[in-house]
Amino acid sequence: MEVSLTLWVLTIVGLAALIGADFFIGRKPHDVSIKEAGIWTAVWIALAGLFGVGLLVFGGGQPAGEFFAGFITEKSLSVDNLFVFILIMAKFAVPSQYQQRVLLIGVLIALVLRAVFIAAGAAIIANFAWVFYIFGAFLIYTAWKLIQEARADEDDEEFEENKLLKAAERRFGVADRYHGTKLWIEENGKRIMTPMLVVMLAIGTTDVLFALDSIPAIFGLTQDPYIVFTANAFALMGLRQLYFLLGGLLRKLVHLSYGLSVILGFIGIKLVLHALHESGVHVPEISIPVSLGVICSVLIVTTITSLRASKKAEAEEAVTKDDDASKDSVEA
Repeated sequence: MEVSLTLWVLTIVGLAALIGADFFIGRKPHDVSIKEAGIWTAVWIALAGLFGVGLLVFGGGQPAGEFFAGFITEKSLSVDNLFVFILIMAKFAVPSQYQQRVLLIGVLIALVLRAVFIAAGAAIIANFAWVFYIFGAFLIYTAWKLIQEARADEDDEEFEENKLLKAAERRFGVADRYHGTKLWIEENGKRIMTPMLVVMLAIGTTDVLFALDSIPAIFGLTQDPYIVFTANAFALMGLRQLYFLLGGLLRKLVHLSYGLSVILGFIGIKLVLHALHESGVHVPEISIPVSLGVICSVLIVTTITSLRASKKAEAEEAVTKDDDASKDSVEA
């Protein structure tokens, strides 16, 4: 799809306005209710839907299909990111009333960094078609790694600070407590970071690691930088509200990693087939409607099986507790 510089500017200005409105509405620190999170999650999804419909009207079925496939893929991958966000919030003991501010700025940092990744990826693809082999192989490897991690015991899982974050903490120093929403304070004549800034940087930079698989994944669905960027933007901007909406439900999505591994593996195969086709090998290519159908089907099946497995596990746990209580009463 041909995208003019004017459309790029209007899109970025529009997204900036939406982010500004989101920041203005949630500027006062407070605990986010399920109702508030639900309303804003619906708003962001509706905005993404309207944008996709706009692409359908003005660009045709192909760009619209690519956007929806990319948006759903990025949104599902971002849900997996929320597990790590929970670990980060626990690691830095972020007060509940400040969590929305942390997520807003952290996601904004992630969006800017992803824009750089997308620009670099588009430039590489435009000049080196063989990079699709690398992207495809990497996604298949990531899919296998996700399965291995899903099988591993994650009871002792804890967030580990990356080297960049540790270097920043050593260079500037960190206050021993939160000072409202302040990012910097003066202490003993020295300007130091607050835990608020550290946790924002933690979320923003950690998301870049997730971009290592999500960016190749969406490039497997579309090579249009405009669609790649907007799909990522809409998926990320609703992430803050989704964090509060899902809450404890995240722990019930026990099969999510398996579903994401299937999606990433599928897109990896799609990329390899596309690379072979570009090299002149006559192989079938997977269309966007098929990709969209597979992605949606996998997510639906994964959600249903996850909720059933969680319900069964809770029932078994309740029975075990009752048996233990009965034994204790008999012994007493």
